[in-house]
Amino acid sequence: MKKLLVLFGVWISSICSATANAADLSRGADNFYKSDKVSVQKVSFKNQYQMKIVGNLFIPKGMDKKAKNPAIVVGHPMGAVKEQSANLYAQKLAEQGFITLAIDQAFWGESEGKPRNAVAPDIYAESFSAAVDYLGTRPFVDRERIAALGICGSGSFVISAAKIDPRIKAVATVSMYDMGAANRNALNHSLTLEQRKQIIADAAAQRYVEFTGGEIKYTGGTDHVLNENTHPIQREFFDFYRTPRGEFTPKGSSRQLTTHPTLTSNVKFMNFYPFNDIETISPRPMLFITGSEAHSREFSEAAFKLAGQPKELFVVPGAGHVDLYDRVNLIPFDKLTSFYKQSLN
Repeated sequence: MKKLLVLFGVWISSICSATANAADLSRGADNFYKSDKVSVQKVSFKNQYQMKIVGNLFIPKGMDKKAKNPAIVVGHPMGAVKEQSANLYAQKLAEQGFITLAIDQAFWGESEGKPRNAVAPDIYAESFSAAVDYLGTRPFVDRERIAALGICGSGSFVISAAKIDPRIKAVATVSMYDMGAANRNALNHSLTLEQRKQIIADAAAQRYVEFTGGEIKYTGGTDHVLNENTHPIQREFFDFYRTPRGEFTPKGSSRQLTTHPTLTSNVKFMNFYPFNDIETISPRPMLFITGSEAHSREFSEAAFKLAGQPKELFVVPGAGHVDLYDRVNLIPFDKLTSFYKQSLN
């Protein structure tokens, strides 16, 4: 009987593995899209803290470089890199005539910052402003027509940046996570105060370990193995980050660390309140895009409620959170294009 149970366990694991490797590429999933209508150039620049930020600059082919053109900074999901979702959005928008810049956040991807995968909300917001510094000093960019787009966690970072950087003339978010609220309260306020305090205590204790030379610990992120008990939200992320659909490991990093922030720094999100004073961004326009089935929908709705005018909440029918990372048949690129064209006119 015991042998049969072991064999059954192996069989279940093989099914999970096969399912994971298959990857759901339905509804136009195309994270690694390569446009033949734009040119790409890897660029780097310093942020205010003299850390190198690396990005991919996309320029529409045939664009008049003697003219002043509108530009958009695009930020990737929290724990991801520019090659995951941000490049796709940047290329699709560049095809519509915008200069776009998909950046790696500080501490992630090819951008500088140690320890790797550290959480620093203020520096994340600074990455957007540093990208504006770069774009606004290009001779072919109109510094009065620079906007920004944040996907998932970057949606909260771009809001944080825009509150104190009026050079960002318009803000759009897609599948936004309020990384502060998500860590303080979890989804649907499901985290108790006692659980929050335990997380903080664990991070504080780990600081002593690392200060005295111990190994860095990582937390959260996306599971690496599926089983019969895996939560549906973890399965949703797994299908993007752990399969060929969206898996990408930056040079010098490891697959095991992708999406996982350091344990000691992740609690810094507890002090992150991006929606405080969000109304001060007005009259610069804001667009919040979310899926009707997205587990993160509550964050876009909360931001929309607090934001000043002009603002719009756009709900994509039938779309989940991760669907809007790369499913081009669901992503409302037409809506984004019209928003930016009107905002940067």
